[in-house]
Amino acid sequence: MSLDEDRPPPTWAGDVSVGVDAWTRGRASVEPGAETRPRTSRRSSDGRRPSRRASGGSIPPPEDPVTQVPEADPESVARKILLDKLTGQPRTRSELRAKLAKKLVPDDVATRLLDRFEEVGLIDDEAFARLWIGSRQPGKGLARRALAQELRRKGIDDEVAREALDEIDPADEEHAARLLVRKKLRSLTRVDEQTALRRLVGMLARKGYGSGMAFEVVRDELRSAEREDLDAPDA
Repeated sequence: MSLDEDRPPPTWAGDVSVGVDAWTRGRASVEPGAETRPRTSRRSSDGRRPSRRASGGSIPPPEDPVTQVPEADPESVARKILLDKLTGQPRTRSELRAKLAKKLVPDDVATRLLDRFEEVGLIDDEAFARLWIGSRQPGKGLARRALAQELRRKGIDDEVAREALDEIDPADEEHAARLLVRKKLRSLTRVDEQTALRRLVGMLARKGYGSGMAFEVVRDELRSAEREDLDAPDA
């Protein structure tokens, strides 16, 4: 008897499917990691390795030259800003310079254009000061001191502002103060005379009037209001 005849039959004997399973598991144990073996790189017909772009990589496409807009000329940008800001209302040179600086216009370009706009009359600080005073003095009842502070905040030179303020008629300034007092008196009918005097003088001081004119105008208006009350017929 041969040794093969003494060996016990395998467990899958007689069952082909069991035998196939045993054989495939055996190949897997012989070739571990067969499924994770790295793939060889592909090369093109000329022997070069394909680029990442061709293989679906993340390299961005080149910029389209049609969509590349050249940077705008700083002088053209500055000119447009000035014209836009001057549309509808005058502005001071200082205000316009601040607008250009905010848009990062170079100083030399800003100065050159501002000078040019002044030459042609589009920027005129003297005219601006007169227009400002003409609207704020009668409209808000502001006195010279308050108007001077506003012009300074607008960037108007002190000498230019002084020349414009000197054109205010003192009679017009006093008349504006009296109108303010008369209007305010309507809300002070329930307070005593000293309280009314203090509040009215304080209001005129905030409008830029000096203490001398303020006290004179307020006392005069209070006396006038008192006479009107005495002359009014009893209800």
